Amino acid sequence: MKKTKIVCLWVAMILMAACKKSDKPGEKQYKLNSRSVVEWKGTMDNGFNNGSFDISENHITVKHGKLTGGSFVFPIVSIKNFNLPDSLKEQLLHHLKSADFFNMALYPEASFSITKVQSYSGGISDAIAGANYLIEGNFTMLGKTNVISFPAYISITGNKLLVEAKCRVDRTKWGMNYASDPDGGLYIHKEVQLYFKLSGERK
Repeated sequence: MKKTKIVCLWVAMILMAACKKSDKPGEKQYKLNSRSVVEWKGTMDNGFNNGSFDISENHITVKHGKLTGGSFVFPIVSIKNFNLPDSLKEQLLHHLKSADFFNMALYPEASFSITKVQSYSGGISDAIAGANYLIEGNFTMLGKTNVISFPAYISITGNKLLVEAKCRVDRTKWGMNYASDPDGGLYIHKEVQLYFKLSGERK
């Protein structure tokens, strides 16, 4: 009798652990790995600057084999530059962290939260190659949230997840107005290109 109780308790513990791993039937949670980044590119009439942000807090939800939701944070302190020589990188990054741009002292993070994912069949000229889904979500930066949407390539194979997407955002919609007047001398284009390179594994 005692042996039967122990077996029953063991089975119950396994079932409880399984329930914790997936809160809803068919739903699985994925976590992005350290290779995941959000790349950026800002342009001027006479050139451009580009770089990336790391990703910190995150979760991605997959239900019945399809990505259905999730969110991730990118700390402003993690911003990097790719194109400038070392002697100029720190000067640019310091300026980007200042109140002219990301105002890191008051808003140390930006984030994106997925609200809708649907099939994509084409029609957007600068979509990422192989795009098969259209992602919509809330992009928060400088304390403001706006809805953005973009085509994305999503691949889920076994316990592996891959998402690649690119989009353009008008930075002035989040109050980033520095050098946004084309008649004001120094002019940095309002549109910034974002390139999402996300990969992860099932939790």
